[in-house]
Amino acid sequence: MSGRLTHAGLVLFTAASLVMSPVLTQAQAAQAQNTQTQAPEASTSPTPQQNPPQYVPPTPGPAPTPAEAKPLKLSPDYSEAPPFFPPHITAPYVPHPVAEPVLTNSPRLDQLIQNGKLNLTLEDAVSLALENNLAIAVSRYTPWLDEANLLYAKSGANGRELNSLLGADSLDPVFTSALNVEQVTTPVNNPILSGSSLSAGTSTSPTRTPVTATANHITNVNLGFAQNFVTGTQFTMTFNTIREASSLSTFLLNPFVQTTMNIQVLQPLLNGRGILPNTRYIIEAKNTIKVGESQFAQQVIATVTQSSNDYWELVFARENVKVQQVAVAADQQLYENNKKQLEIGTMAPLDVITAESQLASDQQVLVQAQSTQLQDETVLLNDITKNPLAGSLIDVELVPTTSIFNPETENIAIQDAVKEAWQKRPELQQIELNLKNTGVEVKFWQNDLLPTLNAFAFFQSVGLGGNERAKTSVPTGAFSTSLLSPVFLNGGVTEPSGAVPTGYVGSAVDTTSSTVFPGGFGDDFSGVFTGRFPTFEAGLTLTLPIRNRAAQAQSAIARIDQRQQEAQYQQEQNTIFLAVRNALIALNQDRAALTAAAKARDLAQQSYDDEVKKFQLGTSTAFTVTQKQQLLTAAQGTELRDRINLIEAEVNFNQAMGRTLDVNRITVSDAKSGKISPTPNIPGTPDMGNK
Repeated sequence: MSGRLTHAGLVLFTAASLVMSPVLTQAQAAQAQNTQTQAPEASTSPTPQQNPPQYVPPTPGPAPTPAEAKPLKLSPDYSEAPPFFPPHITAPYVPHPVAEPVLTNSPRLDQLIQNGKLNLTLEDAVSLALENNLAIAVSRYTPWLDEANLLYAKSGANGRELNSLLGADSLDPVFTSALNVEQVTTPVNNPILSGSSLSAGTSTSPTRTPVTATANHITNVNLGFAQNFVTGTQFTMTFNTIREASSLSTFLLNPFVQTTMNIQVLQPLLNGRGILPNTRYIIEAKNTIKVGESQFAQQVIATVTQSSNDYWELVFARENVKVQQVAVAADQQLYENNKKQLEIGTMAPLDVITAESQLASDQQVLVQAQSTQLQDETVLLNDITKNPLAGSLIDVELVPTTSIFNPETENIAIQDAVKEAWQKRPELQQIELNLKNTGVEVKFWQNDLLPTLNAFAFFQSVGLGGNERAKTSVPTGAFSTSLLSPVFLNGGVTEPSGAVPTGYVGSAVDTTSSTVFPGGFGDDFSGVFTGRFPTFEAGLTLTLPIRNRAAQAQSAIARIDQRQQEAQYQQEQNTIFLAVRNALIALNQDRAALTAAAKARDLAQQSYDDEVKKFQLGTSTAFTVTQKQQLLTAAQGTELRDRINLIEAEVNFNQAMGRTLDVNRITVSDAKSGKISPTPNIPGTPDMGNK
């Protein structure tokens, strides 16, 4: 509050001095004349006034030419999986290496520091921004993420449901295997199946038949392979082998080996037929990589534009400090001269106070200009560093060394400028790529409206092999049960001699000897691969949705999204037109403003010089000189501001036109292929793939 009152008082005091100065000046001149008349022998005339210091505006130089250096690199390419075949057979089962982000400043930043000053050309500032700006470092991960998503899409994992006999739903071949060993002991409650003889015993001494059991030793080996193709074709093959040894004597081959080979091919004929429905996510992922690359280029453009504007703002701040320093020096000299004139009686006290007031006011403006310079240094330092608190940057002064220049006149019709911007602006390219993806979605859901009609073919081949036993029987006179005849143990007619009842049908008990003929996997595989026991099957399956509302909804969503993005495309075109037109207007207006400001500064300089000469001759006042000094300082500041505005207008015009990368010779490599362009760019850009 006190500061405002003081300022108001100074304003009133200055206004009063404006009224009183001519009167006091006339009185002062009359007094000096009387003094000279009364005492001509005294040397009381004022000493000659020295010319106040003047600010010399920087001479406009040529526009800086970007140096050549390495291109921006987006390698490695995460859209390609490591090779599977030897010697990299384990590569698919280890994670893809991803380097940790480099969060320290590039070494070249320290190399530019000398004697506590960081001397920067415009090219240095842009280069360091590309090396160290964290916004670019963050954006650089976007194409890599899109490449990883493309790799995921190539596997088919997020594509159409591709069901097969193994349940696989990917475009990567799948191999499965299973091995199990089983030992089974089963109690048998049927003596016929057990193959053991029975004893009836007697009525007084019955004999209990023991419970018998069968033992089986089973080994299973199952192999499978599945492969789905981008045409929608599904191929599956299974190879199942079982080996079993049993205690039952009823097997013809014991132990035996049996292998079953199944091959099935399924081809969609309507829904899911063709390449597009099955490569939908792959196509969209490739377009998304280009979108990410374009977004990265957009971030590079924004960073280069921002760092360039911040660079020129610092240039203005430093030059503005010089303007204010010269103004303060002139005020100081005027104040000192007025004090001397007051001491010898040739100056009114009010003129001294006026000069002192102006000195205090300009000192305040100088402090503000110095504060702005420090703030602009901080902003630019943040643009070109990852860690602005690094030890080597403490208390470092940023010194821009690129000269102020006059940009070349841009003579281009608005229609031609807009057409060029439409071709180069990354924002429009991104919408174009998104429109391609919506077109893929429309075609996919149009195919999904169709019924599901699949043709399939199935082939099965079975083999069998094992140890075969040949039996030789010798009758013994006894008999045992027959597997095909009833058994009467009680209640039958008994002959006096104890002979077998005539109603009983049985078989004689023989003494059996066996001969083993070995057999196994050879016989089994021979039957499988020669097709000795084949099965063939082919057919069609049809799934017909009755109302099909889900597919109808998805198709409508895709078409609405497409129409919406078409409108957004036109909206973005209009936005670019507005930006180009405004940038072109600003460029022309700033050029005209600079011409007028330069003329005004020349006239203010002439007026100030003339007033200083008058003051030295005693025909002007300190107040008038102060006024002329203020006008000159304001004109110099306005010209300086307009020069910087014109340079920044060209920077912003290049951004609106999409020329920033071309003007600064910056290239962005193709993120999809990972190929590096040899075109040079702003120097010092890091090779992120080697970090």
